[in-house]
Amino acid sequence: MKIILASASPRRRDLMDLAKIDYEAIVSDFNEKVDENLSLQEQSKEIAYGKARSVFEHTQGDRAIIGADTLVIANGKKYGKAQSKQEAIYMLQELQGKMHSIYTSLAILIEEQGKYKEYKELYEVKVFVKSMTEEDIENYVDSEQPFFCAGSYAIQGFFAVFIEKIQGDYATALGLPIGRVYDILKENNWL
Repeated sequence: MKIILASASPRRRDLMDLAKIDYEAIVSDFNEKVDENLSLQEQSKEIAYGKARSVFEHTQGDRAIIGADTLVIANGKKYGKAQSKQEAIYMLQELQGKMHSIYTSLAILIEEQGKYKEYKELYEVKVFVKSMTEEDIENYVDSEQPFFCAGSYAIQGFFAVFIEKIQGDYATALGLPIGRVYDILKENNWL
């Protein structure tokens, strides 16, 4: 019986470690292109499922594969990973002084003794960002270089000083609803 995290994310690995779950990480080769006619939230669920499914298909035996996807949405617009300093600054200018949502999708695929079960779920966290000056934004981007994060910020890093409050599960905002992962694994007698 193997528990596999289908992710390269250090934050997701940290959460698995904090929960004391014995797992291995395998990075998915899933191409994150999904049906654009779906809502952004449904696209995220499909990406999480696709990541887990890709690793599931490349492994054998009794296993639980965990896939996740995180996106930031404000005013119906998706904020992904910035590709440049200018794009990161633009995103933070758009997010500062407002509330936005972080959605984390979770997919868990379990095969045990030939029986298959899957979970596809979506969780929302509301994040309220303080007003930031242009200098705050530029200094943050220069110091943190947040190009690997949806919305161009990492809530667990220096950006925490700009968070007024969050409504919802902090681990979900980090990219993995670890409490739910733990519960699903426990329900299925994997922990």
